[in-house]
Amino acid sequence: MTVFVDTSALYALMDRDDRNHPAARDTWRDLLKGEVSLLTTSYVVVEITALVQHRLGIDAVRTLLDDIIGVIEIHFVVADLHRASVASLLTARQRGLSLVDCVSFQTMRDHNIGAAFTFDRHFQRHGFRLAGSHSASDRET
Repeated sequence: MTVFVDTSALYALMDRDDRNHPAARDTWRDLLKGEVSLLTTSYVVVEITALVQHRLGIDAVRTLLDDIIGVIEIHFVVADLHRASVASLLTARQRGLSLVDCVSFQTMRDHNIGAAFTFDRHFQRHGFRLAGSHSASDRET
């Protein structure tokens, strides 16, 4: 089984002050112990790296890239995936939905991935299961 890893989960894992940190920490431990593969996109890596650098600093970026991203398979976004995701974003006409989200959804469909490690409820709204334990927050990062 493969689980998609989203920015919101990675950020909650990195920031001990994030309200979803305990759930993220527990889910991450469960995922690493289980027989699952973890996958994300190069767009998520860019997004989480920028967010962590801005909010937590460069030392946190080093930890993120070395200790966390290092165990996740990265699917690099190619032109066709980018174009299809832009079309999905424009068709959806939802202010809170991002291009990174649309790339993530399409990648999950292309790889037959049904579950995401995320706190972003857009994933549920687009038909994906949320992996692990989650807080009651309605975060849409």
